Amino acid sequence: MSPPRESTRRSYDDGCAAAHALDLVGERWALLVVRELLLGPRRFTDLKTTLPGISATVLTQRLSDLEGSGVLRREPLPAPATGHMYALTPWGRELEPILMQLGRWGAQSPFKGPAPISLATLVTAQKTMFSAAAAGDLNATVHLHVGRERFTARIGGGTLDLQSGLHGAPDATVTGDVPTLGGVIFGGLPLDAAEADGSLAVTGDHDLAARYVTLFPLPPTVCTP
Repeated sequence: MSPPRESTRRSYDDGCAAAHALDLVGERWALLVVRELLLGPRRFTDLKTTLPGISATVLTQRLSDLEGSGVLRREPLPAPATGHMYALTPWGRELEPILMQLGRWGAQSPFKGPAPISLATLVTAQKTMFSAAAAGDLNATVHLHVGRERFTARIGGGTLDLQSGLHGAPDATVTGDVPTLGGVIFGGLPLDAAEADGSLAVTGDHDLAARYVTLFPLPPTVCTP
């Protein structure tokens, strides 16, 4: 498969495979499009909504580039809808651990300030920051209700399996929006405070929910010279 024309013009012309990877996904917004598609197929309007800083023109170009590179493909919308949506190819999905490692690296930056996050960021960050040491011997299933989206988190054997959809009976269910859940899990917002103001709700094992949100400690900030 030939790379898209624009990527060919902007090539580093360097034989390093990492340089070639940047030829394919190094353009601004490209990896964030990939991040959003890690949750599953999305329409153009979905992507534009979750990436509010990108213009329609740039999003169109990035989707074209990534499709031409074999990172994503277009799929028809389920009937009776017409049109298409975008989905990662199996090769495109191999970028997930790379994005996770990049996220862990970026979280250590002393220059990172507060900013809104997307649903995809909330999910990917949990996979990235999960601490086996914090989980210990915990064996539980937690359902996350985030707006209209549903996720199942299974913790066991020091691992986290976080998937879209509801799978199995939960030990606890946590319901909230992206900013609130992000604040509780990563921003130091107390769970009880979020419950008290009605922005988050817990059903089932409350102690488990309170422990769940502590399983994702951020790495320490690096000290710069």
